[in-house]
Amino acid sequence: MQAVKILPKGQITIPMKIRKRLSIHEGDTLLIDMKEESIVLKRGKTLLDYTGSLPDLGVTIDALREKALAEAAKDRG
Repeated sequence: MQAVKILPKGQITIPMKIRKRLSIHEGDTLLIDMKEESIVLKRGKTLLDYTGSLPDLGVTIDALREKALAEAAKDRG
C-alpha cells in the first residue's frame, strides 16, 4: 500500500506502478465510489471505448462529444 497526498483542489496522483499495472493513461475515465470507510476507483467507459462496435448513426463520436460538451456548458450557465 502506498500513501498519496491530497493536493489543494482534492486531487491525488495515482502512483506510476499502479497506473502501469492497470493500464491507466492520461485522459482515461475512472469512476469513484465509497465502500464503508474506503474509496474505490473503477475504470469508466466513454463513447470512445465503443468505437467500431456501435451501429452507424450518421454522426461521428467526435461530433457527439462536442454536442455533449456544449450542452454541459450551457447547463452550467
